[in-house]
Amino acid sequence: MPRSGDVVYLGLAANVQFGGNRGFYFRVIRVHDWTTYEGWMWLDGYQLSQGGEAVERRSVFVQIAGLRPAPQVPACTAPPTGERAPLGSARPLRRGRHERR
Repeated sequence: MPRSGDVVYLGLAANVQFGGNRGFYFRVIRVHDWTTYEGWMWLDGYQLSQGGEAVERRSVFVQIAGLRPAPQVPACTAPPTGERAPLGSARPLRRGRHERR
């Protein structure tokens, strides 16, 4: 069972809508305790880009047996502008000219 903060891969085994090249990594925010079909669950979380950045918040309906733990969380890198650090980045944000120091 996934927990908040876990990263899992959602592919065909999790739900047919994620088959082919539509699979993606998903960072779990919440596991709902809603009553549903045996072996299925609703998850809230973020779809991650190839670089590990959260690109879209989603609620997904998946088969528990089809969830694949991410072998390694994709590495996050700071964007070239330095204005916004990706989720999970340890680098501090650079201050813009309009901000007080």
